Amino acid sequence: MALNMTKVAYGAQSLDEVHGWFAEGGRVAGREVVHITTRNKPKRAEEMIGGSVFWILKHQLVARSEILGFEEAEGGRTAILISSRLVDVQPVPRRAHQGWRYLEAKDAPPDLAGGEAGDVLPAGMAAELAKLGL
Repeated sequence: MALNMTKVAYGAQSLDEVHGWFAEGGRVAGREVVHITTRNKPKRAEEMIGGSVFWILKHQLVARSEILGFEEAEGGRTAILISSRLVDVQPVPRRAHQGWRYLEAKDAPPDLAGGEAGDVLPAGMAAELAKLGL
């Protein structure tokens, strides 16, 4: 199983806004992709290809997109190439963090069934549930 990562959807106010980010993707090697950059290439990058970036919004994992690869970016940074196809997942409480974190496949939330809308909890409630480990 591929290794995943979590990343905060910084600046997004809604899941629709995150979907909007992915609508503006480009093409690399014939595939629709978007890229995000990070200061350092993950040590376990090879394990992450085929995994997903799980996006945190309002203290919940809410969506994911497949990791296609890694490239060098400007200023010595690393570009993480991800599919422009964003898949909503069953919302799961998760504390916000800076940068990204590894997420093992066993801890990843399941995808929502085709078109099923997930309810995003209010941020305060999600934070309280996360503190309780729920």
